[in-house]
Parts: sequence; C-alpha cells; structure tokens
Amino acid sequence: MLSVVYACVLWMHPIHISVSEINYSEKDRALQITSRIFIDDLELAIRAQRKQEELDITKPPAGITTEQLVGQYLTQHFRLKVDGKPVTYTLLGIETEDLAFVCYLEIENIRKMKTLEVLNDVIMEIHDDQSNLVHVTYKSPVKSARLVRGKASEVFIFDTKK
Repeated sequence: MLSVVYACVLWMHPIHISVSEINYSEKDRALQITSRIFIDDLELAIRAQRKQEELDITKPPAGITTEQLVGQYLTQHFRLKVDGKPVTYTLLGIETEDLAFVCYLEIENIRKMKTLEVLNDVIMEIHDDQSNLVHVTYKSPVKSARLVRGKASEVFIFDTKK
C-alpha cells in the first residue's frame, strides 16, 4: 500500500522544477546542455502553446514528433546569449528518465566567452511556483542560479584570465 501512495505522490510531484546543466567542452568548442523537465508539466505547457487540450506529447499525432514539439517549445522558453549575442542551439535528442524528459542540446563554435545569459521560463506560464535551476561549468567552478517567475534570466560572468 505504501508503494501505491509513494507512486501517487511522485506522479503528482508537488514540486515544479527543472534542472539544466550547461558544460563547456574545450575539446569540442561547444556548450553542451542537459535539461531535465517533468513530462506532465511540459505536456501542459505545450498543450497551452498549441491550444490543443488533448495532445499527448509522448504519442503525438501523425506528422509531428515528440522532439519537434519539445524543440519548438524550448526555442521560445529556453534562450541563450554568449557575450550579449543570441545563439542558436541544436536539439540532439530526448530521453525519458522516470517522470522527466532529458533534453540534450548543443551550441557549436564557442571558442571563449566572457558572459553567458540564460533565459529559462520553461513551464512558468503554467505554474506560478516553477523554479528552473541552471548550473554552468566554464573553465571554473560551477556557477548556479535559480530562475523563477519575475526573474527568469541570469547573466553568468566568467574570468577570462584563466
């Protein structure tokens, strides 16, 4: 009986959070991003965005894929600027991990950067209490920020002398 209760609590997950890790690969000269987002929350947000109440993002209608749905949503709600200039990322793929999607993104041709601005308002239009944690590793210790409604972006500044 306890496992049923635990499963119900996990499914309803009263915590509204996503976690994004942005790591610089010197070898690849790229920012490699892993973002974990609860599937049910993401589905609500994509349904609202597309005005489709019955949409199941894990089994989308013919002609569109889960990756396309998620990619279109992220393009509007997860944006980055390197040294003040908007950059475009590639969605490399999505995996399901328990109750979340793990999204793999990459920004190529990054040789160095002084600043990285992250705007992450994923799910904030659905849940007032949504928190989006962002962890950035670039030639130094990890820098982190908690982004919430009203403060959905952060500028990370890096010591370029290292």
